[in-house]
Amino acid sequence: MMGMADPQFWVAVFQIIAIDIALGADNAVIIALACRNLPENKRNQGIFWGMVGAIGIRVLLVFFALQLLALPYLKIIGAFLLLWISVKLLLPEPGASESGPIVKGGGATLPSVIKTIIVADTVMSLDNVMGIAGAARDSLALVIFGLLFSVPIIVWGSKLVMKWIERFPVIVVVGAGLLGWIAGGLLTTDTVSQEWVDTQAAYLHWLAPLSCSLLVIGIGKWLAARIHKSMGVSVDLLGKD
Repeated sequence: MMGMADPQFWVAVFQIIAIDIALGADNAVIIALACRNLPENKRNQGIFWGMVGAIGIRVLLVFFALQLLALPYLKIIGAFLLLWISVKLLLPEPGASESGPIVKGGGATLPSVIKTIIVADTVMSLDNVMGIAGAARDSLALVIFGLLFSVPIIVWGSKLVMKWIERFPVIVVVGAGLLGWIAGGLLTTDTVSQEWVDTQAAYLHWLAPLSCSLLVIGIGKWLAARIHKSMGVSVDLLGKD
């Protein structure tokens, strides 16, 4: 058991902080994208319950990550879930305003937003939680520290991203593309694909994420355009008039 006087303890603390910042950034993006279509008076609730769900999932993953990561096809299934969620986040919600559903919300429901956040966070958190568990080196105190430290990062980060989205709607497209990139990375690191990719097709480590990112943006823009056409509304996904 590491004590606070042990230099390795502080090395672990800094490692956990770095992992939390990286994971918190992903969470901030998914929460901001999901909550942007909520009415203004419910966005804080979406952030709070999305954060609670994200932390709860991570607590479970800390205990089961090793067993879960060994399951074949788990990451591949997760990648397709994340691709679906990424495209869905680019689409206007039912009842969204004509002035631009990407920027101004109002059509989403709190339960649907929370469900989207929890599913996406579960998929994205597997590797990161393994990193936290590994850095903590069997120290429950460090695991708890890692989970608690991530809370302000998620809350502050998601609010900041939502403010940016209101000023720069293109961030929605960039954020969805980022989630697509993460999904592509999951496809190449599953237990059934990683060895083959590493030895026979290393280029897929960058080609798969890039392709998935472009696929999400392309399909999302196409579907959004079809939806707006059926509504008789002309809205640019990039927020241009």
